[in-house]
Amino acid sequence: MHVSILVPAGQSILSSIVGPYKIFSSVNQYLIDSGRSADPFYKLDLVGITDETKLYDDIFSIKPTRMVDDIQNTDLIIITTIFGDVQRELQNNARFIPWIRKMHDQKNAEVASLCVGAFLLAASGLVSGRQCSTHWSYVPLFRQMFPDVDMVPEQIITEDGGIYSSGGSYSFLNLLLYLVQKYNGKEVANWVSKMFEIEIDRTSQSPFIIFMGQKNHEDLEIKEVQSFIENNYNQALSLDDLAHRFNLSKRNLIRRFKRATHNTPHQYL
Repeated sequence: MHVSILVPAGQSILSSIVGPYKIFSSVNQYLIDSGRSADPFYKLDLVGITDETKLYDDIFSIKPTRMVDDIQNTDLIIITTIFGDVQRELQNNARFIPWIRKMHDQKNAEVASLCVGAFLLAASGLVSGRQCSTHWSYVPLFRQMFPDVDMVPEQIITEDGGIYSSGGSYSFLNLLLYLVQKYNGKEVANWVSKMFEIEIDRTSQSPFIIFMGQKNHEDLEIKEVQSFIENNYNQALSLDDLAHRFNLSKRNLIRRFKRATHNTPHQYL
């Protein structure tokens, strides 16, 4: 199975490149050592659009094993994490987008984005009308740039038709574990979980999300509802109370609240 781990040009997160390489390499060695395979299961390439990417003020550098134009077939594309000025980094890495689409549309490659790599995945159009996750702090920008994508920031893993995404930061390890289980089975995934000390059943990044208010919308009445909830969250508020106080039907309150904030009133509480 050929895996293309992208090495973005510009600003990227080193661990999101090293992590997949290390985990898939370790699975290869485990399968050989345990007699399950005579050859590596995963053929790994670090795929770039430049000869070298320097990171963290040039302290680290990564040299791709192959250039993107040299890869004519691949089974899985790992879109690693970009950061900083997202618009600029999307421009820096625009050459990846037609190749990702070609590999998916013509070669049936699966595609997985890690953390903020979701922006590059969304720019390819592959998650239009589909669910996608990313780091919770980038959710407002993501929704602004890609309103046609169903952003689900509470989820650590999304999957739809061979398109995957992960939550933020090191939660990408849970997506990699999920992929190992899919390709190599539960027993191998359990071994990876124990060796790398990854919690195998973790599904939500909600406990790590810092409350931000979600007030970047134009529904003034819903903003009043939000302010009331924020000032009275320690009271026993019910949907009936909120609807009565603001002279709205429960159905209308839920519909407008979710449209404005992407949460139900209950989730906001």
